[in-house]
Amino acid sequence: MLDNIIAILKHECFLTQEKPILLGVSGGPDSLVLLDILYQAGYPLIVAHFNHKLRPEADTEATAVGLLASKMHLSHVMESADVAAFARSESQSIEEAARTLRYRFLFTQARKFKAQAVAVGHTADDQVETVLMHFLRGAGLKGLKGITYRTVISSFDRKIPLVRPLLDVWRKEIIEYCDSHDLHPYYDPSNTSTNFFRNRLRIDLIPLLETYNPRIRETIWRAAKTLNGDSQILSGVVDEAWKVSISQEGPGYLAFEMSILTSFSVGLQRNIFRRALEQLCPNLCVVDFTVIERATVFLTDPKLPDKIDLIGGLCAFRERGQLYVMRREAVLPLNDWPQVVPASGTLTMNVPGKLQISKEWILNTEYWDDPDQAWEKMQKNANPYRIWLDAGHLTGPFEVRRRRPGDRFQPLGMGGRSIKLSDFFINVKLPRRARDGWPLLCTSENIIWIPGYLPAHPYRLTKATRQVVYLTLMKKENKSNK
Repeated sequence: MLDNIIAILKHECFLTQEKPILLGVSGGPDSLVLLDILYQAGYPLIVAHFNHKLRPEADTEATAVGLLASKMHLSHVMESADVAAFARSESQSIEEAARTLRYRFLFTQARKFKAQAVAVGHTADDQVETVLMHFLRGAGLKGLKGITYRTVISSFDRKIPLVRPLLDVWRKEIIEYCDSHDLHPYYDPSNTSTNFFRNRLRIDLIPLLETYNPRIRETIWRAAKTLNGDSQILSGVVDEAWKVSISQEGPGYLAFEMSILTSFSVGLQRNIFRRALEQLCPNLCVVDFTVIERATVFLTDPKLPDKIDLIGGLCAFRERGQLYVMRREAVLPLNDWPQVVPASGTLTMNVPGKLQISKEWILNTEYWDDPDQAWEKMQKNANPYRIWLDAGHLTGPFEVRRRRPGDRFQPLGMGGRSIKLSDFFINVKLPRRARDGWPLLCTSENIIWIPGYLPAHPYRLTKATRQVVYLTLMKKENKSNK
């Protein structure tokens, strides 16, 4: 066993003896065995103990870990927290809350001590229980491959890995090692409580499965090893699909090109959605099949609403050929659309002149002396952000503003009839979140042009036009991309 663990430390966990390892030590048999092995192998260690304050014995165990570290002449750090209160405040189970606070503490200390890794004592039995738990919750390949020797949990740290050197060691071997090496672990009595899902698996389900296959633990453990290898192959395929389909990434959201996503197989779509959910919410224990299936159906069914809930405060949102996977509170960017800033008041427009309506967008105006040339240009125009208008019908100063309650508009082609501006926005399918800030070019109380769409019918260019005003709305060039 010892030789195998030493090999895993080097070739699977990629640990060296040049930088310290922050070792999570609970005082139980698994962490004590890992502490003893790493210490005997000569790795520099910092012992870290998190006191969950959930049991009367917790303080005694914390003291014992500290005394053991001192006896071994190792640096040690400790912290405690009210896990139950945190669980209530975050609407988490006790197990989830304990894990969150423990890992938050471990990685904070790892950064402080510039540790190469955080090490924990998960064993082969933990692997079996994890795979069974994921299977019962409907996980895919990502969940069924179980936990790995080395992983990065980006929600706690994007660089420092979590390592599990004991994944090939069974609990029975751990107990035997403690007995033969004079280690005196504490045993958590809560591990015998069937109030916790994982405990019920260990106490009730696995013994039942052993009546069908006495070696069910080894069977599940080997299956996890095999699926981990398969997952590495699939991960490369998903990497490539991700690169070609993702279009935007920002705080709390990811955007994908729907036309590209729909060209993939359903299996590949599922893997992309699973990765997106895990990236946005790394604390999700497992994403089950029903959540992923809801996302894939949403991608291809136009009859569904444009926004659906997925899991854990995450939702999916369709808009103009883009599919967003996002946190509910995420603010999607509006930089690709013109928006009037400030939100209140109006901006006065001089002719000729320039008006910066926002940080990114500028409106230019000028008079044209040649109405025939303007007519010819207008017939060939394919840019909805430029327009030629009949200046003879325009009186008073130009203004640029946002929409107001009761606004009406006379779209080109309707013979001068007006409709509600809100109905016009719905008809042209302008995204709802862009409507409030959309620029309206006005004179007095009349809307004369909606950039990106149509001019008002009374101000259209005609063969009889003698005086022309030319307007262009342009996005400022980003000099850093030049």
